[in-house]
Amino acid sequence: MTQTKKLTIMQILPSLGVGGVEQGCIDIASEIVKSGARSIVVSNGGSRINDLLRIKSEHINMPVHTKNPFTMLNNVRRLKRLIRKEGVDIVHARSRAPAWSAYLACKQTGTPFVTTFHGAYKGNENKSKHFYNGVMARGDRVIAVSNFMADYVRENFNVDERNLVVIPRGADMERFRPDLVSAERAIKIAKEWRVPDGVPLILMPGRVSKIKGHHVLIDALEKLGRRDVFCIMVGPNQGRNEFQDELEQTITRKNLSGIVRIVDSCHDMPAAYSLASVVVAPSTVQESFGRVPIEAQAMGRPVVASDYGGFKETVIDKQTGWLFPVGDAVMLAECIRQALALNEEQRYNLANNAIYHVRENFTKEQMCNKTMEVYADILRSKFGGFIN
Repeated sequence: MTQTKKLTIMQILPSLGVGGVEQGCIDIASEIVKSGARSIVVSNGGSRINDLLRIKSEHINMPVHTKNPFTMLNNVRRLKRLIRKEGVDIVHARSRAPAWSAYLACKQTGTPFVTTFHGAYKGNENKSKHFYNGVMARGDRVIAVSNFMADYVRENFNVDERNLVVIPRGADMERFRPDLVSAERAIKIAKEWRVPDGVPLILMPGRVSKIKGHHVLIDALEKLGRRDVFCIMVGPNQGRNEFQDELEQTITRKNLSGIVRIVDSCHDMPAAYSLASVVVAPSTVQESFGRVPIEAQAMGRPVVASDYGGFKETVIDKQTGWLFPVGDAVMLAECIRQALALNEEQRYNLANNAIYHVRENFTKEQMCNKTMEVYADILRSKFGGFIN
């Protein structure tokens, strides 16, 4: 009796650490496995390999993170062998360096190639840089994580409109549900962070980086002028110790040490969001999408975000949160003031609007279904096949 070969989809990215790209990869790998197909992820490894293996996806270590041209050429040879040996049907690349190796391997093996633009790349005015960045536009299908990113692709690369697909990232609505967060979980986070009892919590999730806008929030808190609030900035500094020291010094200089704290991690973000009176995303560069506003809205929390990039698509101003001009600490302070001034009825209505907005437009299930549709469409057009 002949055994039917499983459909095999390979995703390739630099590493499997903490981040939105990595989470999206794991979410799609899980959906591939659930569909009855086979998931292979190629990366240079990282802290989330066990998460991947737990969902029954396979992982193959390869130095695809490097931009060294000799290693990249070796990766082409490795990937060609892997594609042929494992019978890979589709390769999905999520970053430039691995995409180049994957693209060349796919060209030489006749394998369909998919890319996802997770962010806007700089330097397109330089011909060599534009060429390097352009590998992400060479997919048989090119996925953009927001309309903002789709416009970026159109403006900078020659992509057939029929092959460009917008698939927003999605929140896990089974995880980010306010009714599922117990008081015990919230209390545990509050104790770990030493959050004072009975004061509004201003929460800013995001890695410690100049582009995330920590300094804008610190300035806004000074302008807010309230001592009856507490602010937690949570996220890893990823080796940016000097910048974190600079932020700590600014907090001290502005006499905010008693109300602002930077913590490096959180093991339970739904519980953290549940503690927050307002969640702030003050990025100073255009976020391609921005997971924080979506997760916060899924939890029914008021959100204040920069009126920039993908945030403009995920937050409805004055209905599910507030948008403020990028870098404007005065307006950020005013938006925080308005969020903290909401009465119980206003907070309830905003929470319902926010949760409905995310459920209708930005769920993990929608993201996975649309991505699987892309895979199925490619197989239909290439081979006349489909994913059940």
